[in-house]
Amino acid sequence: MRSLAEAAGYEIVGSLEQVTHPHSRYRIGKGKAKELAKMASELGAEKIIFGEELKVTQIYNLAKITGLEVIDRFQLILEIFHKRASTKEAKLQIELARWRYELAHAKEKVRLARISEQPGFMGLGKYEVDVYHEAVRRQVSSIQEKLRQVRRTRELHRQRRKRLGFPSISLAGYTNSGKSTLFQALTGENVLIDQGVFTTLSTTTRMMDLFGEPVLLTDTVGFIDRLPITLVEAFRSTLEETIFADLILLVVDASEPLDEIERKLRCCLDTLREIGALGMPILIAFNKIDLLSKEELELKLRDLKKYSSNLIPISALHKVNLDALKIRIARHLIRHVKSSVTIPINGDSLSFLSWIYDHANVTKVAYANSHLQVSLFAEPTIAEKIKHGVENLGGAFKYEAAESLYSQIKP
Repeated sequence: MRSLAEAAGYEIVGSLEQVTHPHSRYRIGKGKAKELAKMASELGAEKIIFGEELKVTQIYNLAKITGLEVIDRFQLILEIFHKRASTKEAKLQIELARWRYELAHAKEKVRLARISEQPGFMGLGKYEVDVYHEAVRRQVSSIQEKLRQVRRTRELHRQRRKRLGFPSISLAGYTNSGKSTLFQALTGENVLIDQGVFTTLSTTTRMMDLFGEPVLLTDTVGFIDRLPITLVEAFRSTLEETIFADLILLVVDASEPLDEIERKLRCCLDTLREIGALGMPILIAFNKIDLLSKEELELKLRDLKKYSSNLIPISALHKVNLDALKIRIARHLIRHVKSSVTIPINGDSLSFLSWIYDHANVTKVAYANSHLQVSLFAEPTIAEKIKHGVENLGGAFKYEAAESLYSQIKP
C-alpha cells in the first residue's frame, strides 16, 4: 500500500491497522473509525486511503466521520493507471474500468449525495438516479466500441506477425520486477524505466536478435496482488499478448526477501492461470542478482525449485548472464544456428575442427594461406561453445542465421 500510495504521488503522514472481521458501517470498527478521524485531524491529513475495497456506503460513512475524502484500493490503483497511461488503448481501458465502477455504484452514490454533501460525493445531487445511470451506461458502451476498434487493429498486427513466421516472446512479471530494463537489454530499445510500480501500462513489441534470428519480444503490463477484477477485465486485451506468444519470460525480483518473492511469484502464476496462459512454456528470469551475495542467490534458487526448474539468474541492469538466458530461450524457439568461423591454421585449430565435426553439421570448409573458414549448423548451446573455442584460438565467430521451428510458415 505504501508503494502504491507513493506511486500515485501521495506523501504518507500516518498509518492505521486493524485485524478484525469487516464491519458493515465503516469496514473498520466504530471505535477505530473515531481513532482514525482523530489521527487524521492531528496529522493534518488531506485524504484517507484504505488498502481494501470499500462499499459506497462505507466510503460515505468514513467521509462523514473524518471530514475527508476517502478512497479505496481500487480507486488508488486507478489513479496510478491514469497518471501512467500513455497510449490510446491504455487510456481507453482505464476509462472503461472507471465507468464500469461508476455504473455498479451509480444509484447508491446518487442516493447518498442527495442526503448531504460529503467529500468525494459532491456534484451528484442534481442528477436523477435513472438519468445518471443511463448516462454512465452510454459512456461504457461508447468506450467498449472504441476499444473493439483498437483490438481489431491489434489482431491484424498479430496475424501479420504470424504470417511472417517470427517466433514471439512475452515478458511478464510483477510490477517493478525489472521487465522494462530486461526488454531494453535484449532489444536495445529505449523504453520508460522507473522504480515506481506500473511503469508499463500498455504493450510494446520490438525485434531482438537471437543468435542471428529475429524474434519478437513484447513488454506487458505488470501484475499486482489482489488486482481488482474490474481492472483485470479492462486490461484483458493487453494481457492477451501473453497468451499468443510462443514463450513466456517471467521476470522475478531476486533482491527481495524470500517470502515476498514467493508471494509475488504465486500472484504471477495465478494471473497467468486466470488469463489462460499457464499451460504455455514459461522461463523464469531471476533478475537483480547483482544485489545478492553468492550464498543468498544459491539459497533462493534452491528454495524456488519447487515452483520451476527453469530459473535463470540474471542482472538485466548490468547485463549479467544474458547469454545463458538467450541460450535457454533458443532451446524453446530455435533448432539450429547457422554460423561461420575463421581460425588460424595450427595444431590446436585442426584438433578443434575435428571436435566441431563431431558436434555440429559442417557444410563447408575453405583453406586460405594462414586461416581456415568453416560454415556450420549447430544447436545454440554447441554454437556458444564453438564461439568461445574460436575466440580462445584468436579466430572470429559470426552468427549468420537460424533454422527456426517457424521458418516453414508461409504467408
